[in-house]
Parts: sequence; structure tokens; C-alpha cells
Amino acid sequence: MKIKVCGMREPTNIKELLREVKPDWMGLIFYSKSPRYVSEDYAAEIQVAEVPKVGVFVNESIAFVLSKIDEFKLSVIQLHGNESPEYVRKLKLETDKKVWKVIPVGERIEWEALRGYVDLVEYFLFDTATASHGGSGKKFNWEVLKTYPFQKGFLLSGGLDEKSTSEVISLAEKLPQLVGVDLNSKFEDTPALKNIERLKSFKDKLLS
Repeated sequence: MKIKVCGMREPTNIKELLREVKPDWMGLIFYSKSPRYVSEDYAAEIQVAEVPKVGVFVNESIAFVLSKIDEFKLSVIQLHGNESPEYVRKLKLETDKKVWKVIPVGERIEWEALRGYVDLVEYFLFDTATASHGGSGKKFNWEVLKTYPFQKGFLLSGGLDEKSTSEVISLAEKLPQLVGVDLNSKFEDTPALKNIERLKSFKDKLLS
């Protein structure tokens, strides 16, 4: 089970995260309306961080995405808006970086609507539907995932906290396509400032 810690920004907090938690990925949010938005002012310090960096984008132009790949040395592009399969196809012609597509989850999921992405993305990421495009701290009903029809791997997001580990493990036993979790707002002291001890506790429980 892999761990992505999203919504990072502060250089000292990032250094502590990499030293103490050693996540598989670190997420950087490039959505200007987010309280975790990462401006270009942080680029010089963040780009040298030795961890695969995931850039989170919401309905941005391909040119903007490409500029952030270069500026922050991103490894993965996470699309959190209404980006179509055609958008993903065009993006992949411009970069060799891996692409993840976020699927906002409400009461149910229209699985057929995802089929066009299956051959284009590395992973899906299921998150609680919210007008603010993530970071709600709310959990969706994981029961809807039990009819997941694809072999494509996916990550789980939305309101995960230190008490979620046993449920995550149980879900992974039923759905081996679940490859990892995305941790964000429930592990924060303030937006973009993560509580490292709580993240370590979660990782220890998940992987023990």
C-alpha cells in the first residue's frame, strides 16, 4: 500500500515529511482557489526535494501544466477537474509524465463514463465530491467502489485519518486494485502544514 501526502508547501515541513514519513509521493496543489496553493515563490526549494512530486491541477491549460512540470520537476500530473479523455490524450503528446484522473464521488459512480480514461491514465483517484475540488476532510461511502469494473489501479482519498487504517486494509482485501491512499486535510495543523507525528502513526498502522 503506497502513501501520497498531498497539499504540501512549506519547505521545513516538507523536509521533515521526507525524513520521518518517507511517502511514496508528495502532492503540490496548483489550484489558485485552494488554501494549499503553491506559488512559483516555492519552486526553487521544492523542486530539489527527493520524492516523486504530483502536481494537482483543476481545468488548467496544457501550457500551464507543462510550465509547472518544468518549474517544480513534477513526476505525475493529477487532474482534479472536468478534463476529458481528449484533454488527457493531448497532454500525453506533450509530456512523458504519468497522469492520474480524480473521480469525485457522490451517491454513485457512472462507471462507463470512466472507460475512456482507462488506457490513458496510470491511476484513478477517488475523492469525495465537493465544489472546492478536494480537501473537504469528508469521507464518501466506500461501498460504491465494490462494483469497480476495471483492472486499473486506483488511490483512495477523502477524509482519511488515523482511524481509517483498518477500513483501508479491509477494502484492499476486497479490491486488489486499491494501490494507495491520499492523505491531506485530516493530518493538518493548518492548511498546507502537516502534522508529521500523525502521518507517521497512520503509516505505521497501515503497514504493520
